[in-house]
Amino acid sequence: MVTKAITAATFGIDSRKIEVEVDTTSSLPGMSIVGLPDNAVNEARERVRSAIKNSGYTFPSGKVIVNLAPADIRKEGTNFDLPIAVCILKEEGIDIPDDDKTAFLGELSLDGSLRKINGVISLVSGLKDSGISTVFVPEENSKEAALVDGVKVFGAKHLCEIVSHYLDNPIKETAADIKKYFLKHTEEDFVFDFKDVKGQNKAKRALEIAAAGGHNLLMTGSPGSGKTLMAKCLPSILPPLEFRESLELTKIYSICGLLNPEEPLVVKRPYRAIHHTASPNGIIGGGTNPKPGEITLAHRGVLFLDEMAEFPRQVLEVLRQPLEDGEIVISRAKTSIKYPAKFMLIGAMNPCPCGFLGDKEKECKCTDFQIQRYRSRLSGPLLDRIDLIVNVPRLTTEELINTKAEAEPSAKIRERVMAARKIQAERYKHEGILTNSELTSKQIKIFCELDKTSSDFMKEAAQKYMLSGRKFNRILKIARTIADLEQKENIELKHLTNALQYKVDMN
Repeated sequence: MVTKAITAATFGIDSRKIEVEVDTTSSLPGMSIVGLPDNAVNEARERVRSAIKNSGYTFPSGKVIVNLAPADIRKEGTNFDLPIAVCILKEEGIDIPDDDKTAFLGELSLDGSLRKINGVISLVSGLKDSGISTVFVPEENSKEAALVDGVKVFGAKHLCEIVSHYLDNPIKETAADIKKYFLKHTEEDFVFDFKDVKGQNKAKRALEIAAAGGHNLLMTGSPGSGKTLMAKCLPSILPPLEFRESLELTKIYSICGLLNPEEPLVVKRPYRAIHHTASPNGIIGGGTNPKPGEITLAHRGVLFLDEMAEFPRQVLEVLRQPLEDGEIVISRAKTSIKYPAKFMLIGAMNPCPCGFLGDKEKECKCTDFQIQRYRSRLSGPLLDRIDLIVNVPRLTTEELINTKAEAEPSAKIRERVMAARKIQAERYKHEGILTNSELTSKQIKIFCELDKTSSDFMKEAAQKYMLSGRKFNRILKIARTIADLEQKENIELKHLTNALQYKVDMN
């Protein structure tokens, strides 16, 4: 007799329904798994055998054949242990009813206890879309799985608990309190606040614009001018995550095994600061079994590159496609996997190798050749994709020693940013985008329409600064964001002149 159970396999940040089939024959004892299993799935043979025996049940004395269907999809991970064990127990006469609306996910220890697995929220979401209404998962994953609305979730510590559930001791259903997770995200969570940043009003304004429209930004300036500190303050002015954004991030972090079991919902926008020794695969993702990289972990948040010119050219160039498309496609011989990557790129760098070009206090000792070679590490196509470039000068002595002056706190800046984001959310509710930075060329014509005076000004600017089509469009996007910050319905000439100050060019 062939027994069956339902489970799922991850594919990128999504999942596919998998049917586990088990058949036993009277031939020599053994167990084989077919259906393109990887090493982790193949090793389930020993885990499942020991788990069943140590839980007090009998293991078939003949040949056990396990099929994972559909057979043309590569199966990875350890979440197949539990459904395989359930099928074998059915073969041995345990009364677990067949139910095509119930799925099983979990890794088994040798003693039969269930261990936490990665990617549960993605697996359960995919199963729900396939018509599954009930899911059994390890207890450590139960709060995460319960975030998926419309699915009954039962968390078990041991294989015996699942058998008992069907006999005489039902497991209590797990419920998720989503509001509780969001309530924990308060202003006090931010360690860095703009009120602690002295001076640098122009750079702060640029960061406010970047936050309001989701734009990329590059800060150049002398060492110690506050570039890194202001980048660390940026999360404190970003708007809170919408629930759909939070779920999307939770899927990503769950697959990477970065979720806290007690707080399984990601409620803060990510801030990823990476070192210049990072590899291209570490940034964009990949590997033998592809996993998300830093740009995907920074989705809907901030990716900060300090000392940006110190990153290898190859590493910086891999950012070009995801900056343009908001996603990364990792292609391998047998498959292609797509990961979301809509992040704000924030870069910081010195203006020259010694760091003091243009400094009023210290003299630059670099030659023209050294300066040119240093700046050329950031290619033209990459700079084309950065919306705002701002110079961050050294603080004056007066600004440095003035301990009484207090700058505008992040809370007030965040209010303006949230008001601008609210305008954008209403404007683009039928467009499939959230911020001005995501506008396509077609959408720019609709939402960034200029009057004759503004249009004439942009024509002159395009000729004077030799603006590329991409630069031209990005200036319009920045102007649209500045207008939103001022609660203006239309883009005005002053918004364009302000946006042009942050033109995509290395000054």
